[in-house]
Amino acid sequence: MKYDINRPWLTLDPWQKDYINSDPDKNCFLLCGRQVGKTTAMSIKAVELCINHFKKGEYILICSITEKQGYHLLAKCLAYAESKYKPQIRKGKNKPTMHKVHFKNGTGILSFAAGETGVGLRGYTIKKLMIDEGSRMSEEFYIAVSPMLSVIRGSMDIGSTPCGKVGFFYQCSKDKKFRKFYVSAEDCPRHTKEFLNNEKERLPRLAYAQEYLAIFTDELRRLISNETIKRACVLERVDINYKGEFYLGLDIAGLGKDETTYEILERSNEKIYHRANLIEKRNRTSETSQKILYLNKAHNFRRIGIDDAGVGFGVWSELMDNDATKRKTIALNNASRPTDREGTKSKKLLKEEMYFNFISMLESGRLLLLDDDEVKQSLASLQFEIVIRANEKTKERIFGSYTHIAEGLIRAAWLAKDKPLNIFARSF
Repeated sequence: MKYDINRPWLTLDPWQKDYINSDPDKNCFLLCGRQVGKTTAMSIKAVELCINHFKKGEYILICSITEKQGYHLLAKCLAYAESKYKPQIRKGKNKPTMHKVHFKNGTGILSFAAGETGVGLRGYTIKKLMIDEGSRMSEEFYIAVSPMLSVIRGSMDIGSTPCGKVGFFYQCSKDKKFRKFYVSAEDCPRHTKEFLNNEKERLPRLAYAQEYLAIFTDELRRLISNETIKRACVLERVDINYKGEFYLGLDIAGLGKDETTYEILERSNEKIYHRANLIEKRNRTSETSQKILYLNKAHNFRRIGIDDAGVGFGVWSELMDNDATKRKTIALNNASRPTDREGTKSKKLLKEEMYFNFISMLESGRLLLLDDDEVKQSLASLQFEIVIRANEKTKERIFGSYTHIAEGLIRAAWLAKDKPLNIFARSF
């Protein structure tokens, strides 16, 4: 069925039009580079299916790892529906919410976070399952949701950037029951050549191939296994209204990122517990500094770990000028750090060292994290490649598509791993 998807404000690429107008009863597989319009295409197709193809009682379920991602896709569905089919949207008690959009013809779109296993989604009967970032979801998720499609012969659309030649998403790429759509960022007219060239220089070669060219590669590996994440992410959120030995790790939003994260760990009897995960949209430097000062006043941190490179330098400078934080603020980046009181010896602290310390603490059970979908997503997004240099020395490169929570956690964990001693250097 061909849908009228021409809107004055909407410019779609040929592949998006082809996907939106594809057979609604068939499975679709979308292997896409970053920011090529996958979410937009899926949201338009969802609305068109409900209005022009589905019968009363038939629903679409949008699944993503976190609630935030699902709401983003549903918000795009609602924006498109309001621009083209506003009279068809139910009002009153059935008005749109963060999780549902109902239409007057008895169809609708649901959106829920899948979490780690998808167990909370069991029980729905749906006509179309739309999965966003499917390469990051576990096998348990697919086992939980697949039966939803059997009763009314539903179909599945699954889209993602690749994440190694493993898992259900990779298997779908070879499944003849799926119609395939392959979209490289280099074929997307909204990406400038300058931007992509900068990303090529910034990212490891294989990371660029995966994230922007949408190429499956064996050479990239998950840094933290699903089993480790499952064992570590077990804590419930609690109010920190007591005295304790607290550490703060930060990842400050900069170029290419839109969120700052504040990760608070508590050290107690040689165990370390994740007590808070606070995320804010990109703020001015002064606002971030004030937030840290407020948290420090409330929790009296033993140490505060921050990357003082780039945009973080302004925040670090303000903390170093404040009497309450200047003796506990530690710059954790790729700079050389003194190893003796006189500063005559130094050692370079690599981010990889902080990551491997973090993983060791997780695997030993010494560090327990919050049972939170966004925390799990950040850890699951981490990958690494081994780079062999000309001198035959090897180096691990770590990267990911959603690393800001992990970046805050590795800094807090690095500071909490040992009992604090007299600090003779505040920057390393």
